[in-house]
Amino acid sequence: MKHVVSVSLGSAARDTDQVVNILGEEIHIERRGTQGDMEAARSSIAELDGKVDAIGLGGIDLFLQVGGRRYAFRDSRRLAAAARRTPVVCGAGLKNSLERAMVRSLSEATPWAGRRVLMVSALDRFGMAEELVAQGAEVLFGDFIFSLGLPIPLYRLGTLHALATVLLPIFVQLPFRWLYPVGSSQEKDTTTERFERYYRWADVIAGDWHYIRRYAPADMTGKTVLTNTTTAADVEFLRGRGVRRLITTTPRFDGRSVGTNLLEAAFVAIDGAAGELDAARYQQMIEQAGLAPSIVDLGD
Repeated sequence: MKHVVSVSLGSAARDTDQVVNILGEEIHIERRGTQGDMEAARSSIAELDGKVDAIGLGGIDLFLQVGGRRYAFRDSRRLAAAARRTPVVCGAGLKNSLERAMVRSLSEATPWAGRRVLMVSALDRFGMAEELVAQGAEVLFGDFIFSLGLPIPLYRLGTLHALATVLLPIFVQLPFRWLYPVGSSQEKDTTTERFERYYRWADVIAGDWHYIRRYAPADMTGKTVLTNTTTAADVEFLRGRGVRRLITTTPRFDGRSVGTNLLEAAFVAIDGAAGELDAARYQQMIEQAGLAPSIVDLGD
């Protein structure tokens, strides 16, 4: 049986340990949260090296892919270097194919044209962002708002792309915790009025779950949330705020959707590869596995 482990900078309260079936194979999947402790994460990766089939990095990206360029985070490179034999992936390679495909498949039942979408962070899901725009959605890109706390909404993908080429070479050198909630901070609610207005504007809230949850206003009546890595408790959190529908781009196992890093690690393990697969292979495996968005209706 293949064994893959996600070593996450997130909260240990979100850990899982189960056996699932993917592409006809039984896969032992685990998530181990390290409460934002970078050294603990590095030690865990070193301990797992050579003992499991693939390792996923959770709560941190190895790189951001914007257009045809990649920008690697200094902190995540150090983590990945702790494994010398076992492949380490972060989900970014899979996102670019999986999330594009999920947005396209959703367009048949729920046309995107004219819908207002708040994408809390597009740079870590540029494939999803591009596909939403291609499908005709009106997208507000919240990268400055949610990552940096600056009230600068962007409405053009080209503007975001241009800013990324200037700013990302600097940002990827910063401590990752400056840009993204890690450890127990993922569980905090820090709703502010300036963020609430962006939620009110949107029909759909899309992107990273921890940003969505952290700033979720008390009233999200009728909204649709498009994300992944949600637990049963997260589903109830959204139900309590009046969300109408939850859509996750990864399959749900035992009441929770798995992170893209863990799913990518499973694909790499099944393939027997020494590292990240190419986009065509991911797409082939997505189709063979019959992956489709998971849709949970939360209200009337």
